[in-house]
Amino acid sequence: MPAAHAELRRLPVNGPVKGVLVAVATVAAGTAVTAGGVFAAAALFDDGPRATAAAPPSRPPVTATGEIVKGDLVDKETVDGKLTYGTGRTIKAGTAGTVTSLPAEGKVVERGEPLYRVDRKPLILLYGDLPAYRTLAEGVKKGPDVRQLERNLKELGFAKGVTVDTRFTEATARAVRRWQKHNGLERTGRTGAQEIVFLRGPARIGETDVEVGDRVAPQRPVLRVTSTDRLVRVELDADDQDLARVGEKVAVKLAEGKSVKGSVSKVAKVAKLVKQSGNDEGRAVIEVEIEVPAKNAGVLDEAPVTVELRRLRAENVLSVPVEALLALPSGYGVEVVGQGGSVTRVPVTTGVFGDGRVEVRGAGLAAGMKVAVSGR
Repeated sequence: MPAAHAELRRLPVNGPVKGVLVAVATVAAGTAVTAGGVFAAAALFDDGPRATAAAPPSRPPVTATGEIVKGDLVDKETVDGKLTYGTGRTIKAGTAGTVTSLPAEGKVVERGEPLYRVDRKPLILLYGDLPAYRTLAEGVKKGPDVRQLERNLKELGFAKGVTVDTRFTEATARAVRRWQKHNGLERTGRTGAQEIVFLRGPARIGETDVEVGDRVAPQRPVLRVTSTDRLVRVELDADDQDLARVGEKVAVKLAEGKSVKGSVSKVAKVAKLVKQSGNDEGRAVIEVEIEVPAKNAGVLDEAPVTVELRRLRAENVLSVPVEALLALPSGYGVEVVGQGGSVTRVPVTTGVFGDGRVEVRGAGLAAGMKVAVSGR
């Protein structure tokens, strides 16, 4: 076996170590070498402490990544609210007498059905925007309230021969008599607030102000009704009013944990002052109403809910998870992870923050790229 020769060569070294004698192996052709290609030779020092060569720093492998996304950047804020029913109204007695029938709380009354009875005569719900402000009969001046009545008579099947318009004709009177007979009313061919009440749609019965057997006079409050629409009412800090815009879609979390979609239907124009305790100066709030589908909201009234509102911060920008930002001596950067696991550090300029993400601008960045995030 050919002999292997070793020679000592002095190599210049910067730093406190003044002179290092390193054993360098000179190996004849075909000679086996130890792992690493050199003999296990000791380093010799002229003077000074013992030194060892520092291992190059190694980067831990990337184990978690996020994606660069292009789109709108928003803030999300969760606020408390109450789930209730739509616009309410007090129904008053249209005639004097004794209350002989009242509906159950929570019942929904629809077109052509009685709201209550006085002396066994019903006050019947019809649909319309105008209240019953006059007696409707042949000879009255034409008007939109006549159209309302005729439209309801047609929907209920009593308007044979009636043209739905603003004129109360003999045909209209005949239709009214047919409707009165069906409901046990005196067949007069005329009607008004003593027999009908116009509301914009079905009415849900709320609290009653009287009991069966009570005597009532005209205009005495009898019961309260609401629409069947489901609403969430929120008192939003006036400083946060930009979180709510009419038509904005929001997420509503119900008391039982289910989430439903809602839409902002009304934002008050004027703030009001709300006091939370006797010594509290109060806070300015804006009332916000949010419509939710009745079929998804259950039947509970005044139930607590939470609403997730969104504030637009930036449109059509590149963003990364906040955890992807790296602090660099000159600012911030991200580490772009290639398909083969390669990592490229890219300095970035940051913009607005929202919903756990941050806007970034940097050379070569594009939507769909992967970036390393904390936990790597």
